[in-house]
Amino acid sequence: MKQAEPFQIQVEESVLTDLKERLVKTRWTDEPENANWNYGTNPGYLRELVEYWLNEYNWRTHETLLNRFPQFRVRIDGVGIHFIHIKGKGNSPKPLLLTHGWPDSFYRFYKVIPMLDDFDLIIPSIPGFGFSDHKAMNADQVAILWAKLMGDVLGYTHFYAAGGDMGTPITKSLANQYPEAVKAIHLTDVGYPNGSEDWSQMTQPEQEFGQLIQQWWFAEGAFNMIQSTKPQTLGYALNDSPVGLASWILEKFYAWSDNKGNIETRFTKDELLTNIMIYWVSQTINSSIRMYLENARAVFMAEEGPLYNRHVSTPTGVALFPGEAQFPEEWAKRMVNLKSITIMEKGGHFSAMEEPELWADNLKTFFKGID
Repeated sequence: MKQAEPFQIQVEESVLTDLKERLVKTRWTDEPENANWNYGTNPGYLRELVEYWLNEYNWRTHETLLNRFPQFRVRIDGVGIHFIHIKGKGNSPKPLLLTHGWPDSFYRFYKVIPMLDDFDLIIPSIPGFGFSDHKAMNADQVAILWAKLMGDVLGYTHFYAAGGDMGTPITKSLANQYPEAVKAIHLTDVGYPNGSEDWSQMTQPEQEFGQLIQQWWFAEGAFNMIQSTKPQTLGYALNDSPVGLASWILEKFYAWSDNKGNIETRFTKDELLTNIMIYWVSQTINSSIRMYLENARAVFMAEEGPLYNRHVSTPTGVALFPGEAQFPEEWAKRMVNLKSITIMEKGGHFSAMEEPELWADNLKTFFKGID
C-alpha cells in the first residue's frame, strides 16, 4: 500500500504580506448606480468584504482551525492529492468519501465533520483545487484517483460516497467505474441536460425542467461557457487580483445559495474569505476552472460520452435543496438508481455549509438503510 504523509497548511508570511499590498492597491472599476447584485457582484458588499479582509480577517486563525483536522498528501499516478482522513467512532464505522465542487473547496464540509463522527471521513481536494497538485483532470479521471486513494492508500475495499456540483459527476463516475466497491452514493443534484437528449421521449415535467435549464444557461451560464472553452484567458486575471478572485467566487455564493437577498444569512464573512483564501494562497483558481474544459473535452472522447453522464446503477439517495435547479423525480430516475429523494425546505447549492444539520441527517438516514 502507498503511504500518505501528514500535511499541515503553512502559508508563508510573505504571501500574506503580498496579499495585503495588493488589496490596498486595488484599482476599483466604475460601478453602476444602485447596482446591488443586478450586474453581477454587488459593488457595495464587495468593498465591505475587502475592508473586512484588510482590517479584521485573520488567516492564521483559520489556518489553525483547518489544521485541527488530520490532513495528508499522497502521490497517485504522479498526481499529488491532499485529503482529510478522520476515523469514526465505534467498532466498524462506514468509510465515506466526500467530494466538493467549484467554487468551493474541501472547506465545504467543515461544519458537517462533527455530525458524521460515526463514519470514517475522507475529504480530498480535487486535483487542481486547494492543496492538491495544479493538475486539471476530467471527472472520470478524478474518479480513478479516488478509487486508488480509497483502496491502494487507505485500504478500504468497500465505501460510500457523496458530493454535489463538481462532486456529482466524480461520484457518479466512481460508482460506474467501481460498482463492486461503491456501496451507495448520496447527491444534491444528479446531472443536467447536455444537448444529446431526445426531449420528445421525456415526460412533461422533464421537458419543463429542460426549459428551466435552458433559461438558466442564458441568465447564469456565462461562467461555465468561458471556463469550458477559454479558462486560461480568465486565469491570469483571477490569479493576479485578490479582489477579482473574490468577485468571481462571491457572486456564485450569492446566486446559488438560499439567502433571500442577504448573503450573510448563509455565510459569514470569515467563511466566504476562508474559501477564497484557499484559492489565493494555493494559486489554484486557474487549474480549478480548467476542469470545466477537461470535462467538456471528455464529452467527445468516448462514443457514448463520459462515464459520469451515464445512468448509475448503484443505489442513490438525493437531497434536493430549493437553491438548486428543481429537477423532477422522473429526471432523477433517468440519471441514477434512485432509492430516496427528499425535497428539502431550505438550503442551496452549498448545502453542507448552508444547512449542515439537514444535509448530514439526510445523508445518514439514507446510508443507514444500505447494508
